[in-house]
Amino acid sequence: MEANAGLVAGSHNRNELVVIHGHEEPKPVSALNGQICEICGDDVGMTVDGDLFVACNECGFPVCRPCYEYERREGSQLCPQCKTRYKRLKVGSPRVEGDDDEEDVDDIEHEFNIEDGQNKQNHLAEAMLYGKMSVGRGPDDLPPIISGNRSRPVSEEFPLSNHIYGDQQTLQPSSLHKRVHPYPVSEPGNGVFEGSGRWDDRMDDWKSKQGLLGPDPEDTFNIPYARARAHGSRRMDEARQPLSRKVSIASSKLNPYRMVIVFRLVVLAFFLRYRILNPVHDAIGLWLTSIVCEIWFAVSWILDQFPKWYPIDRETYLDRLSLRYEREGEPSMLSAVDVFVSTVDPLKEPPLVTANTVLSILAMDYPVDKVSCYVSDDGASMLSFESLSETAEFARKWVPFCKRYDIEPRAPEMYFSAKIDYLKDKVQPTFVKERRAMKREYEEFKVFLGHSGGYDAEGRELPRLVYVSREKRPGFHHHKKAGAMNALVRVSAVLTNAPFMLNLDCDHYINNSKAVREAMCFLMDPQLGRKVCYVQFPQRFDGIDRHDRYANRNTVFFDINMKGLDGIQGPVYVGTGCVFRRRALYGYNPPKGPKRPKMVSCDCCPCFGRRKKVRDGSASGGAGADYDDKEALMSEMNFEKKFGQSAAFVTSTLMEEGGVPPSSSAAALLKEAIHVISCGYEDKTEWGLELGWIYGSITEDILTGFKMHCRGWRSIYCMPKRPAFKGSAPINLSDRLNQVLRWALGSVEIFFSRHSPMLYGYKGGHLKWLERLSYINTTIYPFTSLPLLAYCTLPAVCLLTGKFIMPTISTFASLFFIALFLSIFATGILELRWSGVSIEEWWRNEQFWVIGGVSAHLFAVIQDSSKIDTNFTVTSKANDENDEFGELYAFKWTTLLIPPTTLLIINLVGVVAGVSDAINNGYQSWGPLFGKLFFSFWVIVHLYPFLKGLMGRQNRTPTIVVIWSVLLASIFSLLWVRIDPFVLKTKGPDVKQCGINC
Repeated sequence: MEANAGLVAGSHNRNELVVIHGHEEPKPVSALNGQICEICGDDVGMTVDGDLFVACNECGFPVCRPCYEYERREGSQLCPQCKTRYKRLKVGSPRVEGDDDEEDVDDIEHEFNIEDGQNKQNHLAEAMLYGKMSVGRGPDDLPPIISGNRSRPVSEEFPLSNHIYGDQQTLQPSSLHKRVHPYPVSEPGNGVFEGSGRWDDRMDDWKSKQGLLGPDPEDTFNIPYARARAHGSRRMDEARQPLSRKVSIASSKLNPYRMVIVFRLVVLAFFLRYRILNPVHDAIGLWLTSIVCEIWFAVSWILDQFPKWYPIDRETYLDRLSLRYEREGEPSMLSAVDVFVSTVDPLKEPPLVTANTVLSILAMDYPVDKVSCYVSDDGASMLSFESLSETAEFARKWVPFCKRYDIEPRAPEMYFSAKIDYLKDKVQPTFVKERRAMKREYEEFKVFLGHSGGYDAEGRELPRLVYVSREKRPGFHHHKKAGAMNALVRVSAVLTNAPFMLNLDCDHYINNSKAVREAMCFLMDPQLGRKVCYVQFPQRFDGIDRHDRYANRNTVFFDINMKGLDGIQGPVYVGTGCVFRRRALYGYNPPKGPKRPKMVSCDCCPCFGRRKKVRDGSASGGAGADYDDKEALMSEMNFEKKFGQSAAFVTSTLMEEGGVPPSSSAAALLKEAIHVISCGYEDKTEWGLELGWIYGSITEDILTGFKMHCRGWRSIYCMPKRPAFKGSAPINLSDRLNQVLRWALGSVEIFFSRHSPMLYGYKGGHLKWLERLSYINTTIYPFTSLPLLAYCTLPAVCLLTGKFIMPTISTFASLFFIALFLSIFATGILELRWSGVSIEEWWRNEQFWVIGGVSAHLFAVIQDSSKIDTNFTVTSKANDENDEFGELYAFKWTTLLIPPTTLLIINLVGVVAGVSDAINNGYQSWGPLFGKLFFSFWVIVHLYPFLKGLMGRQNRTPTIVVIWSVLLASIFSLLWVRIDPFVLKTKGPDVKQCGINC
């Protein structure tokens, strides 16, 4: 390595080195404000006191807190720049081997500071709002939301005394002050962890280890006790560590990838310049069409490629989450979660599929008192209601069986049908017997598909299961799935009000019982979680054929594009498998960090400025802060117009940590829950406009995530080793094309709406420009169907007419063509290298991009332009039980099949015609023919899966396909006769040669 290559940082455990450039000169600590970590690229962040985090006080080299802790724990423990040993921070930094023992007092007392007064504004608003909204209402109209009694503690809540401000005493809300540090206040005499001992005992033990206290003469057998306390201290140190870590992709994989992207961009610019400056005069129309298509493809590639400039991976630490928030013998401090499941049609979405999803939710590895499952039946089907009742009865036996033997997955249909060794790691002698009994119970449940209490067969509590069917009346807009999800948000806020929500489709079951814990490693992280609006998991599917003919797995999007977005501002919301922060759905902005101090200039040259005096009020948070609180409180009084006419729901929006007041009766809350899902509740409110799932598009998921990112929130992409959720995909060709049509039409609707990413969200400036490019690409990709259709038609037209759209290529120009194709190939290979996607999956994605582009995307653009109201049906989740992939060969006629079929026939006829014409005209026509055949075969190869879908099973070609093929072949045969290229054209005499004056 060269001497001027830069600084090198890394760890032998990770087997990776990071070269750091441009830091030869030490930077003062004051110049680090706003910088990023030079190891992982994340923000340096702030300390709990609001100051900039500084890892090294010698040179001020910018390193974030997680990298500082990681380097101290597993690295060289030295600053990468000045090579000075990292000193231990007094707050939240565990001891490691080699730390100086100069302090005679440990710093554990700093870990339990609770931030006082930060939620005073919300508490005042809650009290005043209830006072306003309760005027004129009788006791039977609304439940008593706030009373003088202290409500029962909810998640992460501690009993604190009332605060006195002047002569006025404020009521304690049901949601108390937000904790900055991860641990609750330990009461006197209680240890923080099992075996950690009392505070004074731990202090004496620590001082004894440092030699500051002599041995206790009365305690001669204290070695096991000391070891137990040391073990508890190590557990505490481990719990202090970050709950997750951003893992940058190795530079050896990423840097060549970026270099090829830049090289391809340069080559593309020279290629387009050459194509524009060298027109083909004898085929000017075809040449101009090809130029427009190529420019559009170049722009589309840029929009798709550059948001993948910063791909990252993440890892979570579930053991640290458990150590931090779950202490043995005490209630769990994990946040509560409301799980939403939506279904519409029991014929298209069989109740057994929904039941398996619900059972996997009820059996997931999470405290049962923190889980509530809400099932939205938007079809109001009695069959769905009865099946859910039977599901609740079967859950009494299924849930304890899963938790006793650690079953994965916990959806019974998938567990019993999986071809795995179910005896692996199951050493209990009673497991086989209980498994057989449970399988018989499940078979009976499938046949009957009971009304008991909320306890399982062993007497333990079960998670809550709530059936919801909102009111629907003629003349009201119901907004389909988005309206149903907003109804679930309001119902859950009134009944349970968990601070986080997980939404799943009825066919997406929990495949990893610890999936919610994975999400909590990000959302409950005291440093990262405050600005995270949601954690998105990738979608994985069952029941797809081995070769994935129609790219149903969509791994290129989930394993490449989403990783790239996670390195910018976060992945887009894809409709299912997402854990939300409730406050983000309420339209709140993310919490802001401490403001940076303004630049202060001196009176000397070259500053040419004057020193500005800082006001005491703004600096100390005195009168200015009180004025801001009053202004914010006045705006809070308009919540009734924003959230709707429900005091119970409005009050729940002010409770950051969730929970419901215990003084409210169940009957009153149920009455209020029915009120918030009535048809007219959303009238003259901001629901669907700024709150909840956003209306105005079929793809409400993209629009909802886009609004959150515009407010400044960031999202997280979580990819655990075991897939978190699995669902079913429409493997039939027609259903798959209709699904892609629905997505494309939703994107076109967003593009032409007021939320178009090209115009919306510039005012606040919270959306990063690479993230905006990604959203622009998400909304304009259907328009690529027009140039794609034209480009797929050009080869056939050139073969039929004998024209060639490429000019005579020189040796110098041919180098650009070769370089362009090599750069395209290298970009794909290097992208697969850092993402782990197989080349077969990438090729299937490329094939279906062409198939969907010339069919579903084209129809989406036409339908939105013509304003045709299309009623989409729910994709069928039922498969043929007699054949594993019986649905794959099923053929359902739809107009979406016409354009790809036409392209196939045109190019096949063109190939035959071009070869025949070359044979007829001699060797001089073979050179241009190879170029035409290359592009024509490119089209045919990309449409090959579509052709297999048309053919179905062997010897079972549908009649309608034969009719269309004969019809289109006849049309192009007549066109071929009209062109008649085989007949030698009659030419008159050459006047210049014979000299005859005609």
